[in-house]
Amino acid sequence: MKDYTFNDYRKMVEDHLMDFIPDVDHKSITLYESMKYSLMSGGKRIRPVLLLAACDFCGGNLREALPYACAIEYIHTYSLIHDDLPCMDDDDLRRGVPTNHKVYGEAVATLAGDGLQSAAYEVMSRDMLFYFDDAEALKRKVRAAYEICKGAGCRGIVAGQIADISVGDQNCSREMLDYIHLTKTSALIVAAIRAGARLGNADEDTLEDLTVYAENLGLAFQIRDDILDVEGSEEEMGKKSGMDHPRNKKPHRSGSGRMEESKKWLNTLTEVAIDALSKYYDNAEVFVKLAKDLAVRDK
Repeated sequence: MKDYTFNDYRKMVEDHLMDFIPDVDHKSITLYESMKYSLMSGGKRIRPVLLLAACDFCGGNLREALPYACAIEYIHTYSLIHDDLPCMDDDDLRRGVPTNHKVYGEAVATLAGDGLQSAAYEVMSRDMLFYFDDAEALKRKVRAAYEICKGAGCRGIVAGQIADISVGDQNCSREMLDYIHLTKTSALIVAAIRAGARLGNADEDTLEDLTVYAENLGLAFQIRDDILDVEGSEEEMGKKSGMDHPRNKKPHRSGSGRMEESKKWLNTLTEVAIDALSKYYDNAEVFVKLAKDLAVRDK
């Protein structure tokens, strides 16, 4: 594994993020602009960075992993566009700027999300076409694409979204809350890690260790997000705080006792994530630092 930092991987993603977007006919230029608006409006790029870092960690080729890293960011961005729609969370701000539907309207925003989702599958499929004569490389890429598709679909973020909607304004159990977090947020983080590991031809033990790390990181990430939703400011977060609170009265989102319980749970999850990779020592430094940073982030 090369001595890359989170920002090094992030720069690789930023430099190539628009390279794989399909050419759009001039008659559909508004669609293209809407897709680009959300895709290039900032963001941590955690999922593509994790994919690249996992591939690198397992000895893979970062250049070959880039299409898949960009694909998973397309999927994440599409999910945010749809999540912000009035029929979902009805948010006006995302990353400090108006949400897509506030700029382009609900219909175009919906189609922009659809366009980004299909672009992700197109870029992965197109990459595979170049490897029909290399069976082993093709297997790695098919397995990586499978991980991403699974995390994005009805066993991943789509399942989490429908579970979140079904809860409505009711209180829900810790079990239900964890299910929502595991699917709506953690699933795509797990997919990123596992896809990167597949591209790096990881052995099963390493794949399992990375999966445990990713599952706990994803849960910790969402719990921190929900804590910030209560305690954070609009200026820091780039969106209105408390937006989730009236819609989903979840256990850790109200009451000082429950908030303290959530913070302890956040620390526990972070420790479990880090411990999952403890036997790899300094080779896992980028993963360890990310887990620690996400646990104390302010936006």
